[in-house]
Amino acid sequence: MSLIPFHDRDGVIWFDGKLVPWRDAKVHVLTHGLHYGSSVFEGERIYSGRIFKSREHSQRLIRSGEILGMKIPYTAEQIDAAKEETCKAMNLTNGYIRPVAWRGSEMMGVSAQKNTIHLAIAVWEWPSYFSPEARMKGIALQWSKWRRPAPDTAPTAAKAAGLYMICTMSKHAAEQDGFQDALMLDYRGQVAEATGANFFMVKDGAIHTPTPDCFLDGITRRTVIDLAKRRGYTLVERAIFPEELAGASEIFLTGTAAEVTPVGRIGDLTFTPGEVCKTLMTDYDDLVNGRLTLAQAAE
Repeated sequence: MSLIPFHDRDGVIWFDGKLVPWRDAKVHVLTHGLHYGSSVFEGERIYSGRIFKSREHSQRLIRSGEILGMKIPYTAEQIDAAKEETCKAMNLTNGYIRPVAWRGSEMMGVSAQKNTIHLAIAVWEWPSYFSPEARMKGIALQWSKWRRPAPDTAPTAAKAAGLYMICTMSKHAAEQDGFQDALMLDYRGQVAEATGANFFMVKDGAIHTPTPDCFLDGITRRTVIDLAKRRGYTLVERAIFPEELAGASEIFLTGTAAEVTPVGRIGDLTFTPGEVCKTLMTDYDDLVNGRLTLAQAAE
C-alpha cells in the first residue's frame, strides 16, 4: 500500500491564526526551526468529538516554548479554540491533532532574536499507533544505543523537536531488526522511556515507573497513574535499572499515540500481558471516550 505524503492532502490547516488549504501550509527552506531545531509541538487525540485534555496540552506547548526562549503569541484558550475550529473544518471526531510552533526565517544563524514565532495546527484520522494484534500480544522493544541526556545538557522538560532525533534513530534501528520500538536508558544507565511513550512495569503486585527527571512527564502517563491509583494499585515512581526487568510480571507503555500498549518482549526478555495491562487499557479507553470518569474507575 502506497503512503499518502503529508504535504499533498486535501483539507485545511490552521496556520498563524487562520485556516489555509492543506497544500499551502508551507515554510521557507531557511526557516530557523528546520536548521537549528527551534520548534516545539504536541501530540493529541480527539475521541468521539472531544479533544482529550486539550487545555493541558495547550499549556504544555506554551511552557515548552518558554523553555526554548520562544513566546508563542497565543493563549491556551486561543490554542484550544483553534484546535476545535480545525477539527470542525476537517469534520474530524476521532483522530490525531498536531500543534507545532517554530522560529521563522528573519534571521539565519544560531542567534535568532528577531525571528517570528509561528504556530500551526493540523489534524487527521489516525488509528492506534500499534495494530490491535500487536497490542494484545505485546509489542517487541529493542534496547537503544542512544541515551536520554541529562537535564543540564538539554531542555528535557520541553516537548522540543530536536530531542526526538535520537528517538527516530532508535526506532529506525529497532524496526530494521524486527522490533516495533526501542527502549532507552538515561545518561545514568537507568530505564527512561520508549521513543515516544513512557514506561511502566508490574513487579511484586505494584506498578513501577521511572521518575521523569530527564524525559517528558507525559500527560497520558499522569492519566494512567491516576487510573491505577483509583483502582487501588500501588504506584511507585523511582529509579529503575535494566537488570530489574527480568523480575517484572508485566510491562506496558503509555502515550497519546501509544495509549496503553502492553510489551511482550524487550531484547531477550519476554513478558505476557496480564490483568493490570488489560484493566488499564480498558479504563483508559473508557475514560477518553467519555464512558468513565476517574472517580468511577475506583468502583
